[in-house]
Order: sequence, then structure tokens, then C-alpha cells
Amino acid sequence: MRLFKKKAFSIFASSVLAVSMLAGCGGGGQSTAPATNGETKQDAGQAQGELLAKIGVVSFLTGSGSAYGEAITNGLKMAQEELNEVNAGKLKVELVIEDSAGKKDQAISAVNKLINNDNVVGIIGPTLSGEMFAAGPVANQNGVPIMGTSTTAEGITDIGEYVFRNALPESIAIPEAIKTAVEKHGVKKVALMYASNNDFAVSGYKTMEQAVKDMGLEVVDTQTFADGDTDYSAQLTAVASKKPDAVLVSALYKEAGLVLAKAREMGLDVPFVGGNGFNSPQLVKQAGAAADHSYVATPWYPSGSEKVDAFVKKYTEKYGKGPDQFAAQAYDALYIMANSVLNAGVADDRDALKDALMELKDFEGVTGKFAFNENRDPVMEVKVLHIEGGEFVLVQ
Repeated sequence: MRLFKKKAFSIFASSVLAVSMLAGCGGGGQSTAPATNGETKQDAGQAQGELLAKIGVVSFLTGSGSAYGEAITNGLKMAQEELNEVNAGKLKVELVIEDSAGKKDQAISAVNKLINNDNVVGIIGPTLSGEMFAAGPVANQNGVPIMGTSTTAEGITDIGEYVFRNALPESIAIPEAIKTAVEKHGVKKVALMYASNNDFAVSGYKTMEQAVKDMGLEVVDTQTFADGDTDYSAQLTAVASKKPDAVLVSALYKEAGLVLAKAREMGLDVPFVGGNGFNSPQLVKQAGAAADHSYVATPWYPSGSEKVDAFVKKYTEKYGKGPDQFAAQAYDALYIMANSVLNAGVADDRDALKDALMELKDFEGVTGKFAFNENRDPVMEVKVLHIEGGEFVLVQ
């Protein structure tokens, strides 16, 4: 195989050297050892002439948002097994998995390790938008394609030409969810709540604020909190006193679940509209019946086609629970990257992978038909879901 093209990154040299001293968590794949002649040895179990694509993964596997990372890596591993079976003799996909714990410095460290030690051709992850804003520039400066499967904040792909995502941006999803709530419930006045110390949540709040303005709705109150807070009584008392027709919340599932539980306990029974943090069964697990009467937009719904039904059945049998949006988008992401490697015809050329990703058209995944636009953002259909009886139900 051809050696990777190396790119100078002098302005990052000192920072990368410092970051590389941070300990990375254990990888999930087997490494190929470099031979003395500079060529890469054939991996054990790799067929003669078969392309070997080493793909890095940075995922939120430990900490308060680990359910996101668990779903993502489950989806990736299932896709890996399928791809290696169907492409036997043509392509073998190897995943090298690193845990970021939802922390920016660990995400940077993981990306550096994957690029410089593991020599991956591309990276999937990290999980949070804030992590991507921190680690994405490292991958971009090194000329390594990096694809977020759950990075929905505004500005992600503005990081650079090597940064992609198959996650539906909140700038598209949130307005659709708000619009549905307005149409269903005649909403005219809203209150906004968001985690002010979380990049993803702040971006979601700004999108909510703009969408509300565009729709001519009145904002009667805005309240902030922080990731890790457990008591939302003061914020919700203030919100309830303003009598909004709906409450819009931008937060991860843990905090969002606690907000919903306290709101319903206080008798605040108006519709809630969430950002991408609401797109997890963990929200219902956290909030219980209090999650009912909430809206969220997504590209994923676990029904509606033979392809989706087969994916849900297989995933549930394999992991003992159904897939969520994060599992589905990760599953599609590996197929997108693997198909792009095959289309490029080479597994160790990062620029060839980037070009093949840009040329991808009409990919049919479990999240629907997909392509990248000129800004490397997804072109896909939006679905709005309503939580009823602890279940995500498609709004017709």
C-alpha cells in the first residue's frame, strides 16, 4: 500500500507536541506493524490483494453522556461486521476506538494518537460538538478526513475541508420541531432554557432563539443552567410564572430529563421542544412519564422500510435493546466511509478518501437517502417525533 501523504503543520507543532503527551485510552483494533522496507505488513486474516482500511473512532464512552458513545460504537461495530463479510476479499475495515469521556482535551489527544500512532485513513467522531470544535482542527490541519455522527452545532464543517458530518444540523432540525409544536398547539409564547457551559447546547439555544424570532413568537423568559446541575426549581419557577405556551430546551439527555421531571412535578404541563439531546431513549429513562408531550426532530425513525426493520431487528438481537438515532447515524457513517474507500480504490490515501466522500451521491442508509452538500453537511429528510407513553412517535 502507498504511504500516507504527510502535511506540514508548523503553526500547530508546539501545541500538538504538548497534547500528544496526554494519555490516550486503549484502542479497539489490531495494529499493523511497519516493515523494515517502509511498506505495511499484511494484517493477519487479511486476504491477498484485499484493501485494509484503518478507521479511527473517538467516542464518549465513560462519564455522564456515555449512553451516546455506547450507541455509537454499537452501531459502528455492527456495520464493521457486515462490511467485512460482504466485502471479503475486497476490503477489510479495522476500527481503532478511543474514549474521549466527553472532554475536549481527551478528544484532542485521541485524534493525535489515531493520526500519528495508528496511521488511520479517516476518523469517525468525536461525539459532542464541543469536542469536534477542539479536535477537528487537528485532523483538518493534518489532512485527515473526520466525520461527526452526532455533531449538530452550527459551524462544525466551517472548521475545514476535511471535516464532514452525517448528523442533521440543528439549524435544520430545531426549526422543524418548533414549527410542529406551533401548528399542533397554537403556540404563541415560549420560554427558553439551555446549558450555558456546553458548546452544543449554546449553539442549539441560538438556533432556537432565531427560529422563534423568524416565526414571530414571543419569548417570555430565558433561563440558563450548567451541565451537572441537579436542581432546576428556581429556573422553572420563573418560567412557570410567565405562563408560556411551550418551553424550548437545549441540553444533553441527563440535564434535559431532570428539567422535564421537575417541570411536570411543578405542574408545568405545556409542550417541551428539545434539540438533539432529546434524541435518546435515555431521556425517557431519566424523566419517565414526564418526557411525554415533548417534540424533537431527527433523520431517524425505527420503522418504515424493510432496510430499517432489518437493522432494528438485528441490532436488538445483538445488543438486547433497540437502536436510537446515534446508533443509526454511526452505522450509516461507517458504510459511507467504507464505500468511499472502495470508490477511491485505495485504503491509505487520506486525500483520495476526502475526494470520494465529496463525490458520494444517493447513498441509501437506515437514516434514509443521503449525500454531502458542498459544505460537507448532510442532505437528508427531517422527521419530527413526539414522545407519547414513553415512546418516540412519528408526527403525521
